[in-house]
Amino acid sequence: MNYPRSEKYLTADLMSKIMGPNPIKLEEELLTNHLIPKDATVCDLGSGQGLTSVFLVKEYGFRVIAADLWSDPEENRKFFRKMGLTDEQIVPVKADAEALPFEKEFFDAVVSTDSYNYFGRDPDYLDQKLLPFIKNGGYIYIAVPGMKKDCHDDLPKELLLSWTPEQLEYLHDAAYWQSIVSCCSGAEIITVEEMESNENVWADWLEQENEYAVGDRKAMEAGGGKYLNFIKIVMRKKN
Repeated sequence: MNYPRSEKYLTADLMSKIMGPNPIKLEEELLTNHLIPKDATVCDLGSGQGLTSVFLVKEYGFRVIAADLWSDPEENRKFFRKMGLTDEQIVPVKADAEALPFEKEFFDAVVSTDSYNYFGRDPDYLDQKLLPFIKNGGYIYIAVPGMKKDCHDDLPKELLLSWTPEQLEYLHDAAYWQSIVSCCSGAEIITVEEMESNENVWADWLEQENEYAVGDRKAMEAGGGKYLNFIKIVMRKKN
C-alpha cells in the first residue's frame, strides 16, 4: 500500500525514535477508513517515545493522551513541544496498561500500535482493564505483530537466529487473536485481519543502527519475515 501521511515522517531524526517495525506506517494502515470522530480524545496505549502520538494529533486531529510505562513523560513532552504541539493537543502519561490511571469512560477511542501483544493476551483484559475507560460506542484500534500461522511447537530456525522461544511467545496468528477478543462481552468485533504492512515496515526498522535493529537483521536476512505479519483488530464498545 501507499503511505501518503507517513512519508513526511521518514526523516533520520524521527526514525531514530522508532522501537520496532515502522509504527507510523502501521498506524496509517490501521486507521484507513477509521470511524473515530476528528475531535475525539484518544489514548495512544503503549506510545513509546511518542512518535505515533504526534502522528495521531497532526494527521487526524485527535486530542491524545500518550500512555506508556517505560518512556519518560518529560522527555516525551519536550519532543511534543519540538513538534509544535501543546498540552491542549497532547499529554504524556506514565501508565501501566494493566492499571490505567484515568477516569472511567474518559476516551472516545484507544489506539495501540505494536504493543498490545505484551499485555492484551489475557482474555479478560478488554472487559476488566480497558473497556471501563472507553465511552459507550467508542472504538479500539489495534495493530499487533504476529505470525502468519502459529508455529510454537516447531519454531523455524530462521526466527531463532534473533529471538528466543520466550520472546516469540508474544507473537500469534489472526486465529489466535480472534479467539482472544471473542471472549470480550462488552465490545463487538468489527474486524480481525492480516495487514499489508510487513515487509515495508520491517525494511524501515532494519535500516536503523541501534542494537535491537541490528540483532533483528539476523532472522530477517535469513528469510524469517515469511513467517511474520501484523494483525489489525478493530472493536466497538457496546452501548
